[in-house]
Amino acid sequence: MKHSGCTSVHEFVGDFIVYRNLEAVDERLPRLAEARRVLGDGQGPVPRKSEASYARVVAHLLRAARALDAPGVVLRRLIFVGDTRLNDGTAFANLCDVGDWPGAAFIGAEDAEPERVEVVAQGRTALYLANRWAALAGFEAFCHERGLPVDEGTAVVLDLDKTTVGARGRNDRAIDRARVEAVRETVAGLLGGEYDGSAFQAAYDLLNRPEFHPFTADNQDYLAYICLVLGSGLMGLDRLVAQVRAGRLASFAQFIAAVDGQAGYLPRGLREVHGEVLGRVQAGDPTPFKAFRANEYRATAARFGFLPDDWPLEHMVGEEILVTQEVREAALRWRSQGALIFALSDKPDEASFPPADLAARGGRAIHRMETHAGGQLAAPWAGGNGAGDDGRAALRAGRRNGGAAARRAAPRMEVNRGIQ
Repeated sequence: MKHSGCTSVHEFVGDFIVYRNLEAVDERLPRLAEARRVLGDGQGPVPRKSEASYARVVAHLLRAARALDAPGVVLRRLIFVGDTRLNDGTAFANLCDVGDWPGAAFIGAEDAEPERVEVVAQGRTALYLANRWAALAGFEAFCHERGLPVDEGTAVVLDLDKTTVGARGRNDRAIDRARVEAVRETVAGLLGGEYDGSAFQAAYDLLNRPEFHPFTADNQDYLAYICLVLGSGLMGLDRLVAQVRAGRLASFAQFIAAVDGQAGYLPRGLREVHGEVLGRVQAGDPTPFKAFRANEYRATAARFGFLPDDWPLEHMVGEEILVTQEVREAALRWRSQGALIFALSDKPDEASFPPADLAARGGRAIHRMETHAGGQLAAPWAGGNGAGDDGRAALRAGRRNGGAAARRAAPRMEVNRGIQ
């Protein structure tokens, strides 16, 4: 199976997209503060995707976006495409509730099991759960059967990460690898000669498990900072794990407060980083480790469109972050039928837009970066990496020789090794 050429999310979404801070990329749309004022939601932390206040802001943006490209048209229904039943399913339900819309959500996640579709009806809404992204081809017929035509009165909301790009169960490991690379590069750059790669990997792999999510809040900024502190020798992994499991360290707030009490033992450079992260945590910033997020942008950008065009898709899926062809085709078709196409991402803005130095050199937002589009591969996926040892050697050669990205105007973004 071959890929379907190169494209970007911008091809079918444009700038109708919001990342974690809920500031629409299209500057014609209302700013978050304005939306909250109109909605009477007040101030406070930026709401997260599963919260009703998040849905109120997004519904407000959907109506504003529809008014921009189809004045006078009223949104009457919602179609959602995502990859997780809990998080995306909750966001979908909240959007339908606050918008007073009927709707249907496609939730896809590829696996090696026999093809199946499960429908969960919930009053005026329904979840269409599929273990093949190719099942999107039949989703529109299902919507029509439920009286949900996809036309100009329809808002189509696409989840970005592990749905529109990096399809879950097929290509999501490429996204995960970029994030791990970013944590590793950040920690290694700060620790210098004190960095122990195997110790870092052991700490990251253990603390990234669901068991520790109550402690880390499943926040990669927190996890990166914890790995940095462990790498400094201020605390050992075994001691930390024992305290977390015993309930003596129940939250990241407790952990960083404990580190602050011993900050004098940290090298000067790490004390400065600790002070910056602590200050942002105390200010309520959910992405306090800015250096890590800048590295995450670089690592993610480096995995867009870098492989040769003739590389087999079954080998691409483990290395390059791809646009999901099934989602692309559906979105282009729905847009041609008049539907509003809008995308949501829970990725922090700092990891989605280039740092100032890279922006000055032509760096682009993640949704504007070109990469290969692929889909309809046959399961199983061999763990998301079918290349094997020979394949990995060829992948390295592909990086050296340049791929699709080498022919594009924007410079290739390399992972930042350390903090400048």
